[in-house]
Amino acid sequence: MTAQDDQGPDAPAAGPRDPVFDGPPLSLEEELAAARAEPAPGPSIETVNESLADGVNRCPKCGSTDVRLRGSTGMLVCLFCRHEWQEARVEEELGLGEGIDDLRGTVIASGAEQIAADAEDVVTLTCDGCGADVVIDTAHAMNARCHWCRHTLNVNRRTPNGAVPDAVLPFRLTRDEAVEKIREFAGKRRLFAHPRFKKEFVPENVLGVYLPYLVVDARAEASYVGTGEVQTRRWTEKTGDNTTTYYAADVYRVDRSVAFTVDDLTMEGAADRASFDGSTTNNIVNTILPFDTKNAVRWNASYMVGFTSEKRDLDVAQLQPKLEDQLLSIGRSQVHGSLDRFDRGVRWEGEKVDVGGSRWVSMYLPVWIYSYFQENTKMLHYIAVNARTGETMGSVPVSQWRLFAAALTVGTFLEGVAGAILVGMS
Repeated sequence: MTAQDDQGPDAPAAGPRDPVFDGPPLSLEEELAAARAEPAPGPSIETVNESLADGVNRCPKCGSTDVRLRGSTGMLVCLFCRHEWQEARVEEELGLGEGIDDLRGTVIASGAEQIAADAEDVVTLTCDGCGADVVIDTAHAMNARCHWCRHTLNVNRRTPNGAVPDAVLPFRLTRDEAVEKIREFAGKRRLFAHPRFKKEFVPENVLGVYLPYLVVDARAEASYVGTGEVQTRRWTEKTGDNTTTYYAADVYRVDRSVAFTVDDLTMEGAADRASFDGSTTNNIVNTILPFDTKNAVRWNASYMVGFTSEKRDLDVAQLQPKLEDQLLSIGRSQVHGSLDRFDRGVRWEGEKVDVGGSRWVSMYLPVWIYSYFQENTKMLHYIAVNARTGETMGSVPVSQWRLFAAALTVGTFLEGVAGAILVGMS
């Protein structure tokens, strides 16, 4: 096999080498340090919703705090005066759909700022309506109702520590619609599903939850170096009863670089969800992406009424390495179209990414979740529904004896087919 440069078959032989960059050559350690260097901080984006600054969710028309989300429309509705409204979309309100090509450094919205290390999950709020003290467990909810005057309170004023998101994507599917999606998903797997799972399905256990995400816009340049092969000849040789196929190929050094931008890349904001440790829940939630984040609105705790939530516990600095990995993957897909000539493929041997600028926004995304605990295996199963698109995925407890019976039946059938073929040939 011969080694040649990617620029042409007549180029002088050369082995794989690092991509060429301006300036003096860098050592491997210097290149890695430069690739992992955190960009300079950029201007922050202030996203505090001033209408919630006093910690009470009020109807803008009558001042009532009895406000709910109408899932069918995505609008907030006052249960006192019936006024309906929606917070402004952050895409236009904060200019998040613009200027990605001009991003410099790391721009962090106020809701995505570093979470205070001393922030407590359980906080006590004083109701502005009657003065009563109300406790909120911010690990599971971002609002509560005063048990005396029924005012709906939120944590905006008490928790300026990055725990309050910049934006929220309201639920669109109702609970009834989610239940039907889950029934349909489980129904398609009823042949092997455990009988108790079907019998014990309880729609009341379908819960709406807001999961924390960081939504990122980024401008990046990625470079890759490796070797690609172009087959020139192929032949087969037989030695006794053994047949061996050989090939000859020209080996090229391949250098590729690409500049690109990404818009609304979603990254899990909770450590439990961001860990790909084989957890059933993590795998399931990731399979119901993407969300229509362009329709997210400014944070208002009234969207949370009737739903639970998880709290963000990952900061931007902790997610930078994962962002770089995802950008490298996106870059590889961008250069894939230029590799058609290498019919035996390309093996990348070095890669790096330079994140010229990024913009981070904290956002709550809506999911319907049904959980079922399988007693005999002590396994917790989940079915999740994207509350915007209806995409559904989950795990269903399987009846082992049904699987065995099905395998036995298929095996018997295949044996019968094979027997019939042999009889027909005799």
